[in-house]
Amino acid sequence: MSTRSGFLALACMMLLGPAQAPASEDQKLDRVFRDYLQEAFRLEPLMATRMGEHAYDARLDDLSPTARAKRIEHDRAMLDGLRKQVDYSKLTRDGQIDLEIFEKHLIRSIWLAETFHPFEDDPRIYGDYLSESVYLPLTQSSLPMAINVGNVLERMERIPGVVDVARATLKNPSRVRVETAIRQTEGAIAFYSGELQTIAGVGVENRLFAERAAGVKHALGEYLVYLKQDLLPRASGEWRIGRPLFERKLALELDSGIEAGELLGEAEREATRVETEMAVIARQLFAVYFPSEPFPLDDAEGRRRLVTRVLSKIGDDHGEADHLVADIKGTVDEIKEFIRSHGIVTLHEPDQCRILAMPEFMRGNAVAYLNPAPPLDPRGSSEYALSPPPRDWRPDRVQSFLREYNRRMLKILTIHEAYPGHYVQLEHSNRCPSFIRRVLSSGVFAEGWAVYTEQMMLDQGFGAGDPALRLQQLKFYLRAVVNAILDHRMHVGSMTEAEAMELLQQRAFQTEGEAIGKIIRAKQTSCQLSTYFAGRVAFHRLRQEIQGELGARFNLKQFHDAVLAQGTVPVSYLPELVRRALKHAP
Repeated sequence: MSTRSGFLALACMMLLGPAQAPASEDQKLDRVFRDYLQEAFRLEPLMATRMGEHAYDARLDDLSPTARAKRIEHDRAMLDGLRKQVDYSKLTRDGQIDLEIFEKHLIRSIWLAETFHPFEDDPRIYGDYLSESVYLPLTQSSLPMAINVGNVLERMERIPGVVDVARATLKNPSRVRVETAIRQTEGAIAFYSGELQTIAGVGVENRLFAERAAGVKHALGEYLVYLKQDLLPRASGEWRIGRPLFERKLALELDSGIEAGELLGEAEREATRVETEMAVIARQLFAVYFPSEPFPLDDAEGRRRLVTRVLSKIGDDHGEADHLVADIKGTVDEIKEFIRSHGIVTLHEPDQCRILAMPEFMRGNAVAYLNPAPPLDPRGSSEYALSPPPRDWRPDRVQSFLREYNRRMLKILTIHEAYPGHYVQLEHSNRCPSFIRRVLSSGVFAEGWAVYTEQMMLDQGFGAGDPALRLQQLKFYLRAVVNAILDHRMHVGSMTEAEAMELLQQRAFQTEGEAIGKIIRAKQTSCQLSTYFAGRVAFHRLRQEIQGELGARFNLKQFHDAVLAQGTVPVSYLPELVRRALKHAP
């Protein structure tokens, strides 16, 4: 048995566990889910890598139409047979919730696969297989690097085949998606030109590695020519998904009973409330920043001018493009110490969060992201990545970006992405006893928690009452609120790019560079931008209800730990689960 074959067998045993009769219906459900997942991993090796199952790291997905149809049939067969294999009435309440989460995951996956056709309409999806499939094993796997390099070598041999499938499959995508795919492919070529060897610790003397990397670069170069000269000129696909699809997709994504129109109305009202609060705080700062000027008129336009000018002055205090990552690292110790000293939430050790510049092939959708340690390999690292301004931006646009992500805004961003936002939450989630909840995570929960923590940290005293920091927090939150408005009006309505720019710049006080990036993102990610506000609403209401019920007995850290202990569950389950956890808390 070869080393890799031996590892494959061992990894499968670790995932499935020893063969034995289930002792309870909950254990039967767990076994059914693990069996389902094992087959899903066999069909989708990249998904296995993302989840931290490394038995398939040397393989790459078959992206042919026949193979993709098999994935849908696998989900459909599981959905049809799930309640025949597991008796819902015999499950514990936790087991019932897990089964419902599994069932809804299958329903959503089947609907998305049958309704949208990304392999035909979205060239960005191929970028995951071209670059991320190699990047993740080298940066997140806790296996010895020699094994990871061996797996990557085998994957690189298969990547030119992915390019062939892409060229044969792509039909009529929207122009914005092709433009993003072009930028990401250029980043991928740069990755294979040097960064790959550095990450893998492989020198030029390794001939096989160099040959495989060169082969990938050649394939990517041809793909880039195809994207620019063939696909882009004929890219006329519609990026709006329309009301019926938007409403259905959002309902499946939110899983909270809130309808699209209801969420839009709530976002509109909240935007007005936040704008008013921002004007009150800006009023306190105007005379500090502009001591010799008369106060703006107290009408709608005057208040908007007031906030805009104060935010602009705060934006003067920013770093340089080459030092953004270092600036973020400089905020981390301060934030973590505050969390510990003020009893905010448990911070698990060791800290596995790496802070880095976003790889070029992953840029184009968001300014920052948190890529957590995968649930099946929690010893792997998490990445908090920030995208610096692209090299081809004009100097004035770079300055606009830096003013948007000024020193105070970077603190709010770090709270959201890492401490106590995404990184801390997902570290807790990876310790959840439920295997299903560790693997099937809710984006509404994840984004809602991160947005909730921004205000919560300042409410607890972070920043020592600095009104400029509070104004930046409100601006960042208003961004989440307006995200929902933008998402709905661009995909359900007929909002133009000019109207979107006006919404983002005039109402949400965003700089030109940030607004342009957000519009590009909105065109490519229907319904995702709504998850921030919808999730924050759920967390805010839960906090208000629980604290009101407990009164003087309410303990903030205990509440937060109880919330995060449930895994990244659909928010509709949180009130029940958190109340039960707090009832049994010491």
